[in-house]
Amino acid sequence: MIPTLKQAQTLLEKYNKQPFHLKHAHTVSGVMRYFAKEYDPKKEDFWAVVGLLHDIDFEQFPDEHCVKGEEILRENNISEDIIHATMSHGYGLTGIKHKPEQFMEKILFATDELTGLIGAVALMRPSKSVQDLELKSVKKKFKDKKFAAGCSRDVIEKGADMLGWSLDELIEKTIRAMRTVTD
Repeated sequence: MIPTLKQAQTLLEKYNKQPFHLKHAHTVSGVMRYFAKEYDPKKEDFWAVVGLLHDIDFEQFPDEHCVKGEEILRENNISEDIIHATMSHGYGLTGIKHKPEQFMEKILFATDELTGLIGAVALMRPSKSVQDLELKSVKKKFKDKKFAAGCSRDVIEKGADMLGWSLDELIEKTIRAMRTVTD
């Protein structure tokens, strides 16, 4: 089954209660929708559902991230396309066999960590918003490995490489995408 956004939201909330995790899911979902509008407009909802469900297991099973997620999605009869797409963002983690192959999966892989970094940079600004955030501010904090240390710079760079984009291009596009998501 390919769930509707409402069904995906219900499933997400079954396994996630913390506002931070719910907000992250909505941010990534909005970013995925933004990119779908440009690259695959007929599948906007599909991309948004993938963004919404990508971390379904992280709150309850952080040490088995993407392994438990696959189990949860299977138990809920979610389609293999969604399972592969959502779990491929964890490629490189121990036990994750799903490699980002489709362009959409590469977008998710590249932007998941980056949305966290961009969000952290935005919170440091007086506006606390991405609306006035510029590339140079994110690049400065990207170089500071102690800032938002949980956001893997290596994954972000690998994601840009997978897409064939420069790091600056990935960051700039992701900032624009995040501007479309309600703060």
